[in-house]
Amino acid sequence: MLLGTSVGFFLLAIVATWLLAGTLDFRAGGVFAPDSDPALLSVLLVLFVFGVGKAAVMPFHRWLPAAMVAPTPVSALLHAVAVVKAGVFVLLKVCLLIFGLDTLKSIPATQWLLYLAGASILLASIVALRQQNLKKRLAYSTVSQLGYITLGALLATSAGMTGSALHIVMHAFGKITLFFCAGAILVAAHKTEVGELRGIGRQMPVTMTAFLVASLCIIGIPPTGGTWSKWYLMLGTLEAQQWLLMGLLMASSLLSIAYLLPIPLRAFLDGEEPPAGGAGKASVIRRRRCRR
Repeated sequence: MLLGTSVGFFLLAIVATWLLAGTLDFRAGGVFAPDSDPALLSVLLVLFVFGVGKAAVMPFHRWLPAAMVAPTPVSALLHAVAVVKAGVFVLLKVCLLIFGLDTLKSIPATQWLLYLAGASILLASIVALRQQNLKKRLAYSTVSQLGYITLGALLATSAGMTGSALHIVMHAFGKITLFFCAGAILVAAHKTEVGELRGIGRQMPVTMTAFLVASLCIIGIPPTGGTWSKWYLMLGTLEAQQWLLMGLLMASSLLSIAYLLPIPLRAFLDGEEPPAGGAGKASVIRRRRCRR
């Protein structure tokens, strides 16, 4: 999928940019002439957004959850530092230095691409909520958080760009912590499912405390880093008068609370479930006899 989008969309967008603007250099304010055809620029923007497959914009996102078969350190590198961050960083530079904010606002395709990014945020959050495998839940969380960055870039406002840039850094620290915690849980406790983590905070207090702090950062609860990136993204929606997208960002933050925060809370507050099989049944029978 990454190779297909790069060859089919991104390479075509690069060639078309050269033919239309006569340069591939990044320039403040963009490289296209003011009288460029808006329809042609719309096609170019669509090619760039979908061509940067590493940004994981739906529907070209399935490679990212599928990459969870990799070892946890590799997954952390994929989600936090090397791969997906390169994709959204390219999108930021394309929006700011190839199109320019003024041109980006005037392109007809910008509006529906904004709603596509919003759909990626919301749908990926809903899918993450349904995942029981810890790494898959974190993977779909990444798809959602990358949508934040794409949305901020396409808002074509200074606050949106600032929020996107801050979100790249915030998400890098938060998500690499979450994946390293997932790796520590796998190595020390051999557990991969969310339902198996009840009471594990008593066995691994440092790991689950780090998981809690990183979760608060991804959610955006003060004073963590996610607070400020999401604050600027909200300001960007205000500047662009995108009220629906503002509500969508709020809904996604609530969903991130639902799929992240219960994990560390149950790890510290809930007791461990009885073991499956005969030993679990025997312990239940003994407890019933004691009550009698």
